[in-house]
Amino acid sequence: MSVRCRHGHPAWEVLRRYRYAHRGLHDETRGIPENSLTAFRRAAERGYGAELDVHLTRDGSLVVIHDDSLLRTAGVDVDVASLTAEQLSQYRLEGTQEKIPFLEEVLPLFEGRAPLIVELKAEKNAARLAKAACQVLDRYKVNYCIESFHPKVLMWLKRHRPEICRGQLSQNFIRERSGMPLVAAVVMTNVLTNLVTCPDFVAYKWKDRRQLSLFLARRLWRGQEVSWTIRDSASMQRVEQEGCLPIFEEFQP
Repeated sequence: MSVRCRHGHPAWEVLRRYRYAHRGLHDETRGIPENSLTAFRRAAERGYGAELDVHLTRDGSLVVIHDDSLLRTAGVDVDVASLTAEQLSQYRLEGTQEKIPFLEEVLPLFEGRAPLIVELKAEKNAARLAKAACQVLDRYKVNYCIESFHPKVLMWLKRHRPEICRGQLSQNFIRERSGMPLVAAVVMTNVLTNLVTCPDFVAYKWKDRRQLSLFLARRLWRGQEVSWTIRDSASMQRVEQEGCLPIFEEFQP
Protein backbone atom coordinates (compact mmCIF):
# COMPACT_ATOMS: atom_id res chain seq x y z
CA MET A 1 0.00 0.00 0.00
CA SER A 2 2.83 2.41 0.86
CA VAL A 3 4.26 2.33 -2.68
CA ARG A 4 0.94 2.70 -4.50
CA CYS A 5 0.64 4.42 -7.85
CA ARG A 6 -2.23 5.64 -9.96
CA HIS A 7 -2.64 3.58 -13.12
CA GLY A 8 -4.05 4.34 -16.54
CA HIS A 9 -3.61 8.10 -16.93
CA PRO A 10 -4.65 9.10 -20.49
CA ALA A 11 -1.47 11.15 -20.93
CA TRP A 12 0.53 7.93 -21.38
CA GLU A 13 -0.93 7.46 -24.84
CA VAL A 14 1.37 10.28 -25.96
CA LEU A 15 4.12 10.26 -23.33
CA ARG A 16 5.15 6.65 -24.04
CA ARG A 17 5.87 7.38 -27.70
CA TYR A 18 9.00 9.45 -27.03
CA ARG A 19 12.49 9.53 -25.62
CA TYR A 20 13.43 12.55 -23.49
CA ALA A 21 16.57 14.64 -23.78
CA HIS A 22 17.91 15.48 -20.33
CA ARG A 23 17.89 19.27 -19.93
CA GLY A 24 17.46 19.51 -23.69
CA LEU A 25 19.76 18.16 -26.39
CA HIS A 26 22.80 19.95 -25.02
CA ASP A 27 26.35 19.44 -26.26
CA GLU A 28 29.27 21.09 -24.47
CA THR A 29 31.64 20.39 -27.37
CA ARG A 30 29.41 22.48 -29.64
CA GLY A 31 28.82 25.25 -27.14
CA ILE A 32 25.22 24.27 -26.47
CA PRO A 33 24.59 24.48 -22.71
CA GLU A 34 22.13 22.37 -20.76
CA ASN A 35 18.69 23.91 -20.19
CA SER A 36 19.32 26.46 -22.94
CA LEU A 37 16.88 27.49 -25.65
CA THR A 38 19.23 26.09 -28.28
CA ALA A 39 19.32 22.72 -26.50
CA PHE A 40 15.53 22.58 -26.30
CA ARG A 41 15.12 23.69 -29.90
CA ARG A 42 17.49 20.92 -31.07
CA ALA A 43 15.52 18.32 -29.12
CA ALA A 44 12.19 19.50 -30.50
CA GLU A 45 13.43 19.68 -34.09
CA ARG A 46 14.85 16.14 -33.89
CA GLY A 47 11.60 14.70 -32.58
CA TYR A 48 12.66 14.16 -28.97
CA GLY A 49 10.79 15.17 -25.87
CA ALA A 50 12.76 16.99 -23.20
CA GLU A 51 13.18 17.01 -19.45
CA LEU A 52 13.66 20.43 -17.91
CA ASP A 53 14.06 21.95 -14.44
CA VAL A 54 12.02 24.87 -13.11
CA HIS A 55 12.77 27.21 -10.20
CA LEU A 56 10.74 30.10 -8.84
CA THR A 57 12.53 33.46 -8.74
CA ARG A 58 12.20 36.06 -6.00
CA ASP A 59 9.55 37.93 -7.97
CA GLY A 60 7.57 34.82 -8.92
CA SER A 61 8.92 34.09 -12.40
CA LEU A 62 9.60 30.55 -13.59
CA VAL A 63 13.19 30.05 -14.68
CA VAL A 64 14.52 26.93 -16.39
CA ILE A 65 17.75 25.89 -14.69
CA HIS A 66 18.86 22.90 -12.65
CA ASP A 67 20.99 24.05 -9.71
CA ASP A 68 19.89 26.23 -6.83
CA SER A 69 23.02 28.31 -7.41
CA LEU A 70 24.35 29.83 -10.65
CA LEU A 71 27.94 28.88 -9.79
CA ARG A 72 28.27 25.81 -12.01
CA THR A 73 26.26 27.08 -14.98
CA ALA A 74 26.93 30.83 -14.99
CA GLY A 75 30.05 31.23 -12.81
CA VAL A 76 28.39 33.31 -10.09
CA ASP A 77 27.69 31.90 -6.64
CA VAL A 78 24.21 33.32 -6.12
CA ASP A 79 20.94 31.49 -5.47
CA VAL A 80 18.33 31.58 -8.21
CA ALA A 81 15.56 32.12 -5.65
CA SER A 82 17.21 35.33 -4.45
CA LEU A 83 17.13 36.98 -7.89
CA THR A 84 14.43 38.72 -9.88
CA ALA A 85 13.68 37.85 -13.49
CA GLU A 86 15.43 41.02 -14.63
CA GLN A 87 18.57 40.16 -12.66
CA LEU A 88 18.63 36.62 -14.05
CA SER A 89 18.41 37.91 -17.60
CA GLN A 90 21.84 39.50 -17.19
CA TYR A 91 23.65 36.15 -16.83
CA ARG A 92 24.87 33.82 -19.55
CA LEU A 93 25.26 30.04 -19.57
CA GLU A 94 28.62 28.28 -19.55
CA GLY A 95 30.60 31.11 -21.15
CA THR A 96 28.29 31.35 -24.18
CA GLN A 97 25.83 34.03 -25.22
CA GLU A 98 22.91 31.82 -24.19
CA LYS A 99 20.58 33.41 -21.65
CA ILE A 100 18.94 31.48 -18.84
CA PRO A 101 15.48 30.82 -20.31
CA PHE A 102 12.12 31.25 -18.67
CA LEU A 103 9.44 28.58 -18.93
CA GLU A 104 7.34 30.81 -21.20
CA GLU A 105 10.21 30.85 -23.70
CA VAL A 106 10.66 27.09 -23.80
CA LEU A 107 7.04 25.97 -24.08
CA PRO A 108 6.33 27.40 -27.57
CA LEU A 109 9.16 25.26 -28.96
CA PHE A 110 7.19 22.11 -28.08
CA GLU A 111 3.69 23.14 -29.12
CA GLY A 112 2.46 20.49 -31.54
CA ARG A 113 5.64 18.48 -30.97
CA ALA A 114 6.99 15.93 -28.48
CA PRO A 115 6.08 16.19 -24.78
CA LEU A 116 7.96 17.66 -21.84
CA ILE A 117 8.86 16.20 -18.47
CA VAL A 118 8.75 19.24 -16.20
CA GLU A 119 10.69 18.89 -12.95
CA LEU A 120 9.73 21.37 -10.24
CA LYS A 121 12.69 22.24 -8.01
CA ALA A 122 10.86 23.04 -4.79
CA GLU A 123 12.26 24.05 -1.40
CA LYS A 124 9.81 25.66 1.04
CA ASN A 125 7.74 26.97 -1.85
CA ALA A 126 6.17 23.76 -3.17
CA ALA A 127 2.60 25.07 -3.38
CA ARG A 128 3.58 28.44 -4.91
CA LEU A 129 5.84 26.78 -7.46
CA ALA A 130 3.31 24.12 -8.45
CA LYS A 131 0.50 26.64 -8.81
CA ALA A 132 2.62 29.07 -10.84
CA ALA A 133 3.89 26.32 -13.14
CA CYS A 134 0.40 25.00 -13.82
CA GLN A 135 -0.88 28.49 -14.62
CA VAL A 136 1.86 28.96 -17.22
CA LEU A 137 1.51 25.46 -18.68
CA ASP A 138 -2.23 26.05 -19.11
CA ARG A 139 -1.47 28.80 -21.63
CA TYR A 140 0.30 26.53 -24.12
CA LYS A 141 -0.78 23.54 -26.20
CA VAL A 142 1.98 21.27 -24.96
CA ASN A 143 1.82 17.65 -23.82
CA TYR A 144 3.59 17.27 -20.49
CA CYS A 145 3.85 15.61 -17.12
CA ILE A 146 5.20 17.06 -13.88
CA GLU A 147 7.72 15.43 -11.55
CA SER A 148 9.51 16.46 -8.38
CA PHE A 149 11.67 15.11 -5.58
CA HIS A 150 9.52 17.09 -3.16
CA PRO A 151 6.38 15.14 -2.13
CA LYS A 152 4.55 18.38 -1.31
CA VAL A 153 4.55 19.26 -5.00
CA LEU A 154 2.76 15.99 -5.73
CA MET A 155 0.34 16.56 -2.86
CA TRP A 156 -0.57 19.96 -4.27
CA LEU A 157 -1.16 18.45 -7.71
CA LYS A 158 -3.24 15.63 -6.25
CA ARG A 159 -5.49 18.08 -4.41
CA HIS A 160 -5.73 20.93 -6.89
CA ARG A 161 -4.84 19.54 -10.34
CA PRO A 162 -5.53 15.79 -10.24
CA GLU A 163 -5.91 15.66 -14.01
CA ILE A 164 -2.18 16.32 -14.48
CA CYS A 165 0.10 13.31 -14.83
CA ARG A 166 2.46 13.49 -11.82
CA GLY A 167 5.63 11.64 -10.86
CA GLN A 168 7.86 11.09 -7.84
CA LEU A 169 11.59 11.48 -8.44
CA SER A 170 13.91 9.33 -6.38
CA GLN A 171 17.27 7.59 -6.06
CA ASN A 172 19.25 5.73 -3.40
CA PHE A 173 19.36 8.49 -0.79
CA ILE A 174 20.58 6.02 1.83
CA ARG A 175 23.87 5.71 -0.01
CA GLU A 176 24.04 9.39 -1.04
CA ARG A 177 22.43 11.18 1.90
CA SER A 178 24.21 14.57 1.57
CA GLY A 179 23.05 15.65 5.02
CA MET A 180 19.57 14.14 4.72
CA PRO A 181 18.38 12.51 7.98
CA LEU A 182 18.44 8.71 7.82
CA VAL A 183 14.68 8.36 8.30
CA ALA A 184 14.00 10.75 5.43
CA ALA A 185 16.57 8.93 3.27
CA VAL A 186 14.82 5.59 3.88
CA VAL A 187 11.40 7.05 3.14
CA MET A 188 12.52 8.75 -0.08
CA THR A 189 14.63 5.85 -1.33
CA ASN A 190 11.68 3.51 -0.95
CA VAL A 191 9.12 6.03 -2.28
CA LEU A 192 6.98 5.53 0.82
CA THR A 193 5.39 8.93 0.30
CA ASN A 194 3.45 7.29 -2.54
CA LEU A 195 0.98 6.23 0.16
CA VAL A 196 -0.35 9.80 0.26
CA THR A 197 0.74 11.28 -3.08
CA CYS A 198 -0.28 8.35 -5.33
CA PRO A 199 1.85 9.36 -8.34
CA ASP A 200 1.30 8.18 -11.90
CA PHE A 201 4.98 7.32 -12.27
CA VAL A 202 8.25 6.99 -10.40
CA ALA A 203 11.31 8.54 -12.04
CA TYR A 204 14.24 6.66 -10.57
CA LYS A 205 17.99 7.00 -11.02
CA TRP A 206 18.94 4.27 -13.49
CA LYS A 207 21.98 3.02 -11.55
CA ASP A 208 19.93 2.76 -8.32
CA ARG A 209 16.78 1.15 -9.70
CA ARG A 210 17.18 -2.34 -8.19
CA GLN A 211 14.96 -1.49 -5.24
CA LEU A 212 12.18 -3.76 -3.99
CA SER A 213 9.88 -0.79 -3.44
CA LEU A 214 10.27 0.33 -7.05
CA PHE A 215 9.62 -3.21 -8.26
CA LEU A 216 6.43 -3.37 -6.18
CA ALA A 217 5.25 0.02 -7.39
CA ARG A 218 5.55 -1.27 -10.95
CA ARG A 219 4.29 -4.81 -10.55
CA LEU A 220 1.58 -4.48 -7.90
CA TRP A 221 0.33 -0.99 -8.68
CA ARG A 222 1.26 -0.94 -12.38
CA GLY A 223 2.95 2.41 -12.04
CA GLN A 224 5.07 3.66 -14.92
CA GLU A 225 8.82 3.86 -14.41
CA VAL A 226 10.94 6.62 -15.91
CA SER A 227 14.72 6.09 -15.89
CA TRP A 228 17.36 8.80 -15.58
CA THR A 229 19.94 9.45 -16.83
CA ILE A 230 20.73 7.08 -19.72
CA ARG A 231 24.12 7.70 -21.33
CA ASP A 232 24.62 4.90 -23.88
CA SER A 233 22.68 2.86 -26.42
CA ALA A 234 22.95 -0.44 -24.55
CA SER A 235 21.36 1.02 -21.41
CA MET A 236 18.69 2.65 -23.56
CA GLN A 237 17.82 -0.71 -25.06
CA ARG A 238 17.55 -2.36 -21.63
CA VAL A 239 15.40 0.44 -20.28
CA GLU A 240 12.95 0.29 -23.14
CA GLN A 241 12.79 -3.51 -23.11
CA GLU A 242 11.68 -3.28 -19.47
CA GLY A 243 8.96 -0.78 -20.33
CA CYS A 244 10.62 2.30 -18.87
CA LEU A 245 10.65 5.77 -20.40
CA PRO A 246 14.26 6.93 -20.93
CA ILE A 247 15.70 10.33 -20.10
CA PHE A 248 19.03 10.48 -21.91
CA GLU A 249 22.06 12.71 -22.47
CA GLU A 250 25.61 12.69 -23.92
CA PHE A 251 24.50 10.76 -27.02
CA GLN A 252 21.71 10.69 -29.58
CA PRO A 253 19.73 7.44 -29.73
